Amino acid sequence: MTQVQDFRIERDSIGEMQIPADAYWGVNTARAVENFDIARRQISVYADFVIGFAQVKQAACRANVEIGVLDAEIAQYIDRACQDIIDGELHDQFVVGVIQGGAGTSSNMNANEVIANRALELAGRPLGDYDYISPNDHVNMSQSTNDAYPSAMKIGVVHAMRTLIAEHELLRDAFLKKGQEFRTVLKMGRTQMQDAVPMTLGQEFHGFATTSGEDIQRLRDVLPLLQELNLGATAIGTGINAHPDYAPAVMRHLREITGFTHLVTAHDLIEATSDTGVFMSVSSVMKRAAMKLSKICNDLRLLSSGPQAGLGEINLPARQAGSSIMPGKVNPVIPEAVSQVAFVIAGSDVTVSMASEAGQMQLNAFEPVMMHVILQNSTWLRRAMRTLRVNCVNGITANAERTEAQVVASIGLVTALNPYIGYAAASRIAKRAQQSGESVADIAVEEGLLTRQQVDDILKPEALAGRLPELGGLGLLSDEEIAEKERRIDEHDTSELA
Repeated sequence: MTQVQDFRIERDSIGEMQIPADAYWGVNTARAVENFDIARRQISVYADFVIGFAQVKQAACRANVEIGVLDAEIAQYIDRACQDIIDGELHDQFVVGVIQGGAGTSSNMNANEVIANRALELAGRPLGDYDYISPNDHVNMSQSTNDAYPSAMKIGVVHAMRTLIAEHELLRDAFLKKGQEFRTVLKMGRTQMQDAVPMTLGQEFHGFATTSGEDIQRLRDVLPLLQELNLGATAIGTGINAHPDYAPAVMRHLREITGFTHLVTAHDLIEATSDTGVFMSVSSVMKRAAMKLSKICNDLRLLSSGPQAGLGEINLPARQAGSSIMPGKVNPVIPEAVSQVAFVIAGSDVTVSMASEAGQMQLNAFEPVMMHVILQNSTWLRRAMRTLRVNCVNGITANAERTEAQVVASIGLVTALNPYIGYAAASRIAKRAQQSGESVADIAVEEGLLTRQQVDDILKPEALAGRLPELGGLGLLSDEEIAEKERRIDEHDTSELA
């Protein structure tokens, strides 16, 4: 009985290696797997990046056929192989580590080999038959790692940002709805952790929604920066080994493949090949959103503190037992988890900044770590916002009687009387109220500074809180719209192994 070999032999300039017979990757990928056993996280965990690579390779294939430098028969198999990857197949074959030397060459070689071997399979040829379809000569035609990798990275980050924005919109909507629900719940506002002046809980949650809306806009603002590519620059920006007609052709095809209509070729390909400032911008915007989200989580924890001995203004949903020793204790675990994600994102922003600064001459060799932390951060931030919305914000309730009682008992009310009785009298009343426990209103009437009717009019909730937020017409999502948005996000998320 003849035993079928479970490996094939592939060769490169360094020598021979045994490659698993059924592997779509080849010798260059195998060497990278040996060299970079560091993070033990493969690039396949970032589906957006893998898809971005396949889209770049597909655009290059179509452009090369169009300008007459790639055989049409070979190209059809390469094109179909790229489409398979775009459709979610073969992602498990992208096996090189996310941390790698070589400015992303290992990732590019991995993509070239997987696409070439899938193309060979489609052509009815054995895997590894590179004389017919070559990873370098055909799949990588008119390209270098130095333009293919950053272009794939930018495409992948645009995919990720769009999904992150969609999740952010759902969180903003959840805060708006709570703002509507709590619009008449009177409470004390606080500055520097001290009682300030009255407001409504609805105003507070409306402010959270406004914060989220501002971060959504900042994320949208960075998208055009990501769509300026150096594709066609090849090694250092001179376009060596690429046909003069290649750059405009590949960009046109890439716009069609991705649907990103604002993709453009950088006007200075030398600069665009060495500069990574856009990744610092993306990282910074995500850090901004994460820090502001963490601040909101801090507020939620404070507002729900106690519940008996703290502020106790709101109740967060009870998600799990809070202590192994204190029965009945429930902790604000969801806001705590979200803040920890924010801390990781802040640290990663330093990594991106240092990696960007470390570039030398005509290339930055440290794009792999930027790719890793940016796509990890977008994934973690998106999932953190989902758990905050679903497992916390949607279930928050207000302790309206407690918050109103706190307002009535607060010396902060004296600020509302200040325009009518003057600062000196108001200060005196505040001091007496603090020492005696009497209400500010009663003292003002007792001292003959105001009548009871005047005090009641001044201290009406609508007068104290000022303008209530007008939430109508802000486009609150229906349950059906939320479900559809969640379905699209979940489809994206299930393609990731991260």
